[in-house]
Parts: sequence; structure tokens; C-alpha cells
Amino acid sequence: MKILFVLHLPPPVHGAATVGLQIKNSTIINQAFSCEYINLGTSVTIEEIGKRRLVKVLRYFAILWRVFVTVLLHRPDLCYFSMTSKCMPFYKDASLALLVKLLGVKIVYHFHNKGVSVNQNKFIDNLLYRMVFKGSEAILLSPNLYPDIQKYVNPEHVYYCPNGIKAVEKMEVLNADETSVRLFFLSNLMESKGVYILLEACEILKQKHLAFQCIFAGGIGDIDKQQFESKVRDLKLDDCVHYVGEKFGNDKGDIFSNVDIFVHPTLNDCFPLVLLEAMQYSLPVISTLEGGIPDIIDDNFTGFLIPKNDRQALAEKLELLIGDKDLRLKMGLAARQKFDSEFKSDKFEMRMTQILHQTLKDG
Repeated sequence: MKILFVLHLPPPVHGAATVGLQIKNSTIINQAFSCEYINLGTSVTIEEIGKRRLVKVLRYFAILWRVFVTVLLHRPDLCYFSMTSKCMPFYKDASLALLVKLLGVKIVYHFHNKGVSVNQNKFIDNLLYRMVFKGSEAILLSPNLYPDIQKYVNPEHVYYCPNGIKAVEKMEVLNADETSVRLFFLSNLMESKGVYILLEACEILKQKHLAFQCIFAGGIGDIDKQQFESKVRDLKLDDCVHYVGEKFGNDKGDIFSNVDIFVHPTLNDCFPLVLLEAMQYSLPVISTLEGGIPDIIDDNFTGFLIPKNDRQALAEKLELLIGDKDLRLKMGLAARQKFDSEFKSDKFEMRMTQILHQTLKDG
């Protein structure tokens, strides 16, 4: 059976693009189907995301043309579409999806984001959602995310496929410093990822004279390096907070292998892959009650879940883990075991293959 995959691929590196590349490179999926791939992204850097630029318009029309030609020549039985849920990116994606539907190809949408319910009461958005979802099915990352699309898609037309990542063995810890617990944040520097919340929690920890170091890694988002460093100075955290820039591959792995706690106090997420990365390195994880994260972290067992935007709650959980090495190790071991049983890449690829087979069968 033939499948056209219209999805995001790096660059830039973000969750949807990482999963898209995993699907494209999957031996399991490519052996199961005859596949064609088209990159849906019009941004090539994080800074371009959300910006209106002529070059992005030209890239979009190139994608539109390629989708049209590929559907005519390849005649897929199904189109897998990594849909953006709202605002201008949704309008762009909706136009492509409606073109595919007009050409007579069934679509299954895979959502790595949310926001349909936020805009469903707007006349134009509601009309487009009805047209886009009609006769189609959806893949979500977690049952917690179904309320976002329940107005348009019945439960029997929804599949659930948690993400997975390639496993690595945990490297030997090289830093033998037992006097200071190491915290790690890995994401683009964005307010929505909880950067300032974590910094303010660090301020509370320092006021309590706790021994810790907090490492921030990731690309520049809506917070630039100067803004970040200014905030660090204002909170008097220069001696315990360090921004190390973007890290990939072995450099990222070296940090994961030499820290004690992973922190991701996000305000807006669906199913952050970075949490899976931390779990495979046997780290306890602190994150928020957001999106599908409660399906990843078992509260009080593999880590802690806190309310969004609650720096005090974050500081309290960090203080607990900083002061209890045995608890850190116990939670980290449980996190690795859950990763091994649920979130390895081959498990994700098998789940996705089964869903695509079922979608084709239903069609």
C-alpha cells in the first residue's frame, strides 16, 4: 500500500521534526509500505518560526506544487499529515490538506501540538476544521489531548501513539562532585518552556543555602542570551546557573550523564521528547500537569508533576530531591524502566505501523 507522508523534518530541530525524521528513517515503516516523503516545514531556523517572510511564502508554494505532483504521480492510498492545529500555520496546512482531499486521497492527521479548541468558535476556523476533519482520522499522543479535537472527530476515529526515541546506554558518570546536586534544563530558551519559572525557583533554593548547579542548554527562542543572562544577574544566580548553548549528540549525552535531576517546567506542550531522553539516562524528572506529560511521568514514582507557573511548588520538589540522594536514584531507576517498557523507538514505529495498517483497512 502506498502512503504519502507530509511531515516536518529538521531543520529546525523540534519535537514534530524529530518524530518526522524518525518516521522517514524507520526500517519498520518503510518495509511495511511504499512511502513518499514531503517536508512540510517552511522555516529553517527556530528564529523563523512565527515570522512572516517572503522566502517562507515561496517555500510554501513549492510544497503545494510538490504535493500536487506527487499525489498525481504516486497515487497514494493514504496521506499521513503532520497537521499544525491553529493560527497561520493551520491555514497553510489546511490548504494543503484540502488539496489532497480534493484529489481523492484519505488523510490521517498526526498532531504534535494542540489549539483546535482554542479557535473552534471562530467562524473561519470552525468552517476549516469541519472541512479538514470530515472523513478523516487522527493520531494523538495521549488520551489527555482528545478534548482538543472532540468537536470534530468521534472517538472511534482517533488513534493514540505515544512517541518513542532511540535508546542509548547510560554513560559512566565522570563528575564525582558529591557536594553540589546538578539540575538540567534542555529546550529552546522560551518563556513557554518555563525558563523564567525555573530561574525563580533557583532563586528560592539559593536563599535556602542549598548546594546546587543548574545547567541550561538549548537554542535561542523568544528569550535571547542577553535577556537570559540579565535575568540571572538580577536574581544573583551567576555562581550557580550556567547557559551552555545548543548541545547535540555526544555533547548532549555527556551532560545527561553528569547531572542528577532533569527539570522541564513547561507551560505549553503535548508530549516532550526531551522527557524521554532524560528518563533513558535514569534521571528523575520534574515537569508540569500539561498535555500528555502525565502519561510520561508517574507522579511520586518516576518524578514529580507540579502545577504550571508555580515556582514555589517547583522549588519544593527540587529541594526534596536535592536533599535525598536515595530518592533521586530510586526515581531515576523507575524512569529508565518505564522508558525501556514504553518509549523506545521500535515500540513507537510498531505502534505507528499498526495504526497506518488499521487506517488503510478502515478506508
